[in-house]
Amino acid sequence: MPEAYIIDAVRTPRGIGKVGKGSLAHLHPQVLGATVLKAIKDRNNLKTDEVDDIIWGCATQVDKQGADLGRMSALLAGYDVKASGVTLDRFCGSGITSVSFGAGQIMSGMEDLVVAGGTDMMSFTASLADPTRLPLMDKDNPQLRELHPQSNQGVCADAIATIEGISREATEELAVESQKRATRAIAEGRFEKSLVAVHNEDGSVALDHEEFPRPNTTRESLAGLKASFAALADIPVDDKGNTYRSLINKKYPDVDIQHIHHAGNSSGVVDGSAAILMASPEYAKKHGWRPRAKIVTAVNVGDCPTLMLNAPVPAAKKALQRAGLTKNDIDVWEINEAFAVVAEKFIRDLDLPRDKVNINGGAMALGHPIGATGSILIGTALDELERTGGKYALVTMCAAGGMAPAIIIERL
Repeated sequence: MPEAYIIDAVRTPRGIGKVGKGSLAHLHPQVLGATVLKAIKDRNNLKTDEVDDIIWGCATQVDKQGADLGRMSALLAGYDVKASGVTLDRFCGSGITSVSFGAGQIMSGMEDLVVAGGTDMMSFTASLADPTRLPLMDKDNPQLRELHPQSNQGVCADAIATIEGISREATEELAVESQKRATRAIAEGRFEKSLVAVHNEDGSVALDHEEFPRPNTTRESLAGLKASFAALADIPVDDKGNTYRSLINKKYPDVDIQHIHHAGNSSGVVDGSAAILMASPEYAKKHGWRPRAKIVTAVNVGDCPTLMLNAPVPAAKKALQRAGLTKNDIDVWEINEAFAVVAEKFIRDLDLPRDKVNINGGAMALGHPIGATGSILIGTALDELERTGGKYALVTMCAAGGMAPAIIIERL
């Protein structure tokens, strides 16, 4: 089968996703996308008139993040107008899907040169929220609600923890470990290879380091936090009196949801962007590029939309099967820490060694810029393979609607 090479991977630092607090929040989302696209171009002497496509992930494509963010960011980055662009939405999985779509185009022989990635500014999307109305995944379609009731992600996380018997203490232990690992990675410069600073319009630095980590986090400090989703669970979300709790209980009537997730054991709200340059072997050879990795396989899996967050385990199993590998072949595992229970269940269900999972911390410490995270994690996994001499990495994450993409890369 033809191969798709990863030539390079870059990302911005993740800024706190709050207006007035985050160092990136005043910028236009296109600026973040343009930052990583320009870095990929400059670092690799990329001939942008030969780029077949720019495939971008963004989970909230409205207003400033609308109008095909990938294309607009490329134009802002100075790409030739011949470099086309498209922006997709698989919720949290968008940044993996953009890479897998690009790899598929190359592996099919239809394209030779693709830049994939994603951008999401949670500071911007938070400003769009209607405080008088709780959001629903079914977008107020009662027919879909009857078939597949879908709740709030945080309430789903608490429901999964209840079903699986995963305690608050276990999730907080994982959260503290995530902070410790991220702190170590930053101190040792493990992110420096891929990190590019974001600049203001006047050329000054807006942000050149990870802004979200809280290195002083302890089990004691987390134990004092109030569960975040208990207050939301019983508020009516429609004119029939449905609540986030009752929507889950329609499918799982015996589950007495115990609320354990809070800001400390959930993913951080941040702004960020990432880009990955991929090419066919023929194009890479012609331009003297030494590939860093290749795409082994990429898969997608759907699961129960009511519990929403459980698809990463079957996605990982499917990816391993498609690749002809076992879990013991994987040197680096990246599972997005959307909520602590997602990562904890993933580790337990697959019986993974904890020292191979989220080696440099995860979203609880570093943040989760929704449509960009998948691409960020692919780059992070590649950097770690190169640092340690490992061969294979598997990256996966839950996505709203009960989905999960997964991708396996091989270091070259």
